[in-house]
Amino acid sequence: MTDSAHEPWPALPWREWEATGNTLHMWTQIVGKTRLELSPLQAHWWNVALYVTARGLSTAAMPVPGGELEIEFDFAEDQLLFRLSSGRHLSMPLRPQPVADFYEEYLGCLSQLGVSVHIHPVTVEVSDPIPFTEDRVHASYDGEYVRRFWRILMHTTALFQHFSSGFIGKISPVHFFWGSFDLAVTRFSGRRAPAFTGSVPGLATAVMREAYSHEVSSAGFWPGGNGIDYPAFYSYAYPVPSGFKDQPVRPAQANFSAALGEFLLPYDAVRTAADPDRTLLEFLQSTYEAAAATANWDRATLECASGECGVPRET
Repeated sequence: MTDSAHEPWPALPWREWEATGNTLHMWTQIVGKTRLELSPLQAHWWNVALYVTARGLSTAAMPVPGGELEIEFDFAEDQLLFRLSSGRHLSMPLRPQPVADFYEEYLGCLSQLGVSVHIHPVTVEVSDPIPFTEDRVHASYDGEYVRRFWRILMHTTALFQHFSSGFIGKISPVHFFWGSFDLAVTRFSGRRAPAFTGSVPGLATAVMREAYSHEVSSAGFWPGGNGIDYPAFYSYAYPVPSGFKDQPVRPAQANFSAALGEFLLPYDAVRTAADPDRTLLEFLQSTYEAAAATANWDRATLECASGECGVPRET
């Protein structure tokens, strides 16, 4: 492991680890689909997301007959860990191998632990999906770049949580969606949204209507792909309020992507800033304010002072 893997904001040029990133995306879908099958539905599909840990990405505990199962990508040691509350555990190495082989080995580990789960073996939210059992295209794993990605996720999670502490309305956890391969946090105005009518590859309209049943301002980070060849932070509103895209946001490097319908801030603009943390927080706050102002959110009711560790707010 090189020193760059210990930096909070390491370089992560998408083109240099695109093959690994795309392979890891498929692997996280396999693990995520297990969580989908074992966890009861929560609002907006929060039950399917993965969580950033001090080692990588985890499903958290999932109910199985006789106990609980947790599956964790341990990026520090390049392992996929399977842990049962009974004490039984298994691991498989993360290494260059096709998705088809990973999938077969993965199911074998679940079988050894006595866990039976049906996974729909086709990727979602990607163009030209390949069934897991047939995918020999995605077969790369560069642990150095994966650790850089994980470091960014950890630091971003901490800042997203700090940002979240200034909102007392309904707000999502900071979580990693394996379908879109991004880290996200979402604020809600409390109002219902119009029914979603768009389309997403591999997802039924009903799935998206559950996800966007209420009015939101959402922010996140993704490493690249889907037509964007650089890592970026993003922020969008649903439904998109009139005038949203024309609102002034900070920092100066942020811009509105008409193709994606959201504000983008290139990751490198944060990484190379004199104060990266402050730069990202400015982007999060200003783009939220753009959404809340143009959609007429009840900000006096929804917002609060940023939280401090162990200090109750005065009411």
